[in-house]
Amino acid sequence: MTVRQRIGVYPGTFDPLTLGHLDIIRRGANLVDRLVIGVTTNPAKSPMFSVAERLIMVEREIADLPSVSVVEFDSLLMDFAEREGASLILRGLRAVADFEYEYQMAGMNQQLNDRIETVFLMADVSLQPIASRLVKEIARYGGAINKFVPPGVAADVARRLEAGSGASSDAAGE
Repeated sequence: MTVRQRIGVYPGTFDPLTLGHLDIIRRGANLVDRLVIGVTTNPAKSPMFSVAERLIMVEREIADLPSVSVVEFDSLLMDFAEREGASLILRGLRAVADFEYEYQMAGMNQQLNDRIETVFLMADVSLQPIASRLVKEIARYGGAINKFVPPGVAADVARRLEAGSGASSDAAGE
């Protein structure tokens, strides 16, 4: 009897990667044999970092997790999950507002592919207020973000803000 590897996908923009994201990644990696972090674009968001920069950022921060890989995708999530051989989509929840959005997305995704389940993990209570959007706003106004992101990411954000506008060179394409 052949045992099929359980593969999960955790999609997001990760702009920038936060401690909340890392909490979900580490806990999610324990639920599957292989976890694929899908770094994508979101036309509704203004990115600080290019997709290539975010891939490097996430890869660096998860280097100690051998069962986790990082890939770029720019397609429907369910198409990406199917290509990766995933049986589940991992999503993190912080608050009721997240649940309403994620519940609707899970329903739509189920309509697209009912063979892939969506699994929700609650963010650690100490990390629930963290949002990439707020991290960027705090940093742009000179606030300390080291409570919200890993040290390498804090340095990445500081370098980006020192370099200029705080937007990536491919921002128009995202």
